[in-house]
Amino acid sequence: MVPPSPEVSESNSPSSPADSSSSAPLSIVPGLRRRMACWLYEGMLLLAVVFVAGWLFSTLGQMRDAMDSRRHLLQAFLFVVFGVYFVWFWARGQTLAMKTWNIRIVDLHGRPVSQRRALARYLLSWIWFLPPLVAIAPFKLSGGESTVLIFGWVAVWALLARFHPERQFWHDAWAGTRLITSKPMSRR
Repeated sequence: MVPPSPEVSESNSPSSPADSSSSAPLSIVPGLRRRMACWLYEGMLLLAVVFVAGWLFSTLGQMRDAMDSRRHLLQAFLFVVFGVYFVWFWARGQTLAMKTWNIRIVDLHGRPVSQRRALARYLLSWIWFLPPLVAIAPFKLSGGESTVLIFGWVAVWALLARFHPERQFWHDAWAGTRLITSKPMSRR
């Protein structure tokens, strides 16, 4: 057996390769702060995606205002655009934000994720937002109350990763993916 590398000793759940019961390679799970910083950075980058996709949709559909009756079509379009964005980048290992924060997505065996698995992760990742959005809808909450509810749920969901054996987010566990520490992948 190869002795553990310094990287393994920094892991959230220290173990030697001899006691590792999973077939996945041992690697460092990025800390919660770094994953959440990446998450926030990803949100800022998505503003550009939303801007371009929204502009394209509203220009081609000749929407005149935000309360146009087709706004639900715009939301569905953005859902698909986000799906294409994330599935494409995750199937290649990293989004731009993940490259910046040295995080990579792999399957449970340390291999790159397939497009099908990336799509499953995308759909399951809506757990970050869907529960508070469903709770907000019937109550007509104010903007401030909605913000508190959404960010409160995001904090709870992020902290629930502490209860996963490998400190992964639960939607990753359900999708069969893992976030690991990695240098940015080659452009080739």
